[in-house]
Amino acid sequence: MSKPIRILAADDHPMIREGIAAIIQTQADMDLVGEASNGVEAIEKFSQLRPDVTLMDLQMPDMTGIDVIKAIRLKYSEARILILTSYSGDTNAVRALKAGAYGYLLKSTLRRELLDAIRTVHGGRKRIPSDIAAEIAEHAGGDELSEREMEILGRLAAGGSNKQIAVRLGISEQTVKAHMKSILAKLGAQDRTQAVMLAIKRGIISV
Repeated sequence: MSKPIRILAADDHPMIREGIAAIIQTQADMDLVGEASNGVEAIEKFSQLRPDVTLMDLQMPDMTGIDVIKAIRLKYSEARILILTSYSGDTNAVRALKAGAYGYLLKSTLRRELLDAIRTVHGGRKRIPSDIAAEIAEHAGGDELSEREMEILGRLAAGGSNKQIAVRLGISEQTVKAHMKSILAKLGAQDRTQAVMLAIKRGIISV
C-alpha cells in the first residue's frame, strides 16, 4: 500500500478543525498529522511536519491565509495548499492561486467535497469550484482596482462620505470623486451602494 496522504489543517475555529478531523479519520489513505490555529503557527507546523497537503483558512489571526501561502511557498516551492474559506469571491480565489495555492474550497461544501479535493491537490492538479472558475473567467482581463481605490471602497463601505474619506486619507474631496468615478467604471456599478455590494461579493474588500 502507498503511504497515507499527510495533512495539516490550519483554521482558527476549533469546530472546523474538529469537522475536518472527523472526515479525514474515516479514510485509510489519509492522516491528519497536525493542526494550527493561526498563521504563524501554520508556518511553524508546516516546517516541522512537511505535510503532503495543507488545508488553509483564508482569514486567520496574525496573518492571512494568502500571506501564509506566500511565506511557505517561498521556502518550500513544492507545498500543496488547499484554501478553505467562507468567501466565494473570484478576487480572493485569484489572489490565493497567484500566491501558490493549488485549490480553493468553500467551507459549506467540506462534507461532500473535501476528500476529493485533497486527493486532487495531492495528485498535483488544481481544484476550483465551477461557479468560482466561471466568475474568474468572467472578470479576466478587467481593470484591477488600485490600492488607493480599494482603500476608498473600504472606507465607503464603513459609511464614510466623500468629505470624511478625503480628510481621513489626506487628499482633496475632488480626488475622492475622481477615484469613485474610476471605481464605478471598473466594477460596472451604477452607484456607490452597488459598487460596495459588488466589491464585497467578489472579495475585493471585506467588512
